[in-house]
Amino acid sequence: MKYSQAKQGRIFVIRLEDGDVVHEAIEIFATQQSISAATLIVLGCADEGSTLVVGPREGRTLPIEPMTHILQNVHEVAGVGTVFPDDEGKPLLHMHMACGRRADTTTGCVRQGVRVWHVMEIILFELLDSTGLRLLEPASGFKLLNP
Repeated sequence: MKYSQAKQGRIFVIRLEDGDVVHEAIEIFATQQSISAATLIVLGCADEGSTLVVGPREGRTLPIEPMTHILQNVHEVAGVGTVFPDDEGKPLLHMHMACGRRADTTTGCVRQGVRVWHVMEIILFELLDSTGLRLLEPASGFKLLNP
């Protein structure tokens, strides 16, 4: 286990608009507001054609081959995520969403492009005095959180 401490800063109430791409909108917002670290919760709807990363094709095989799932219709969503800067100081969102329609739910990472259907509501909690960074781990190919 690795950890660090942070303090709570500002709290933002955000409404994403129809067609916004979630990770792009949040990363732009974080840059504009000089937010380097945050945690957030989201609820709303994802549009048809949104793409989720739903896991690795093989559990412990390298290199990791991500699997994706494209939503075939509008889905209700609930999600959580974090924002931390990469080694160049750019804020990067890591968020997972559960996307449901009727009795079917798909859960995955939004990094490949989840588009808003009409509205998504986000509460973003800024973290101050955080030393967390997302650094490239060569073995996995992921920029992983180093607290």
